[in-house]
Amino acid sequence: MSTITVFESVSLDGVMQAPGRADEDTRNGFAHGGWSNGYQDDISMGFAAEGMTQDGALLFGRRTYEDLLGFWSAASFENPFSDVLTRKTKYVVSRDASTKPVYPNSHLLAGDAPATVKRLRDGVDLDLTILGSGELVRSLHAAGLIDRYILLIHPIVLGSGTSLFGPADRVDLDLERALPTTTGVVIASYRVRG
Repeated sequence: MSTITVFESVSLDGVMQAPGRADEDTRNGFAHGGWSNGYQDDISMGFAAEGMTQDGALLFGRRTYEDLLGFWSAASFENPFSDVLTRKTKYVVSRDASTKPVYPNSHLLAGDAPATVKRLRDGVDLDLTILGSGELVRSLHAAGLIDRYILLIHPIVLGSGTSLFGPADRVDLDLERALPTTTGVVIASYRVRG
């Protein structure tokens, strides 16, 4: 059986929408895109690189898959992410069975997210990491399918935007690791209790 880990940048008020670019996700008039820029340092980049080199596969919602892979596969600047994102196995969750994952090593999981991801989780023995994909994270969180959260908690309050956690039952977490950066970001790894 697989484990599912969420790797997410969040503001202090829990917003996860569009941390990387101004035009990343402007749904509902979100005007704070790119809010995590300027908070990277050697500690956070080293932590991200450590995670990218681990075995396992990536799990995406369709929208994040298309945006993230589209951005990094077209990047013309030196970075540690493009090759890893291309090389790793990727599972794309979509309600639409006609979705065509276009990037190498990608597989479609069509249908209801909790049901399709549960089948994958029960059928393979590898670590699955979700990047971004807020709607997917919220649905899997509500279904009790997330095992671990790695949150890069930024010292910023945005006041608006899509929250990482939607309405769901209470979930208790155990802190496994906390790592402060030089820019005030706290990288916290939590395991879901029980």
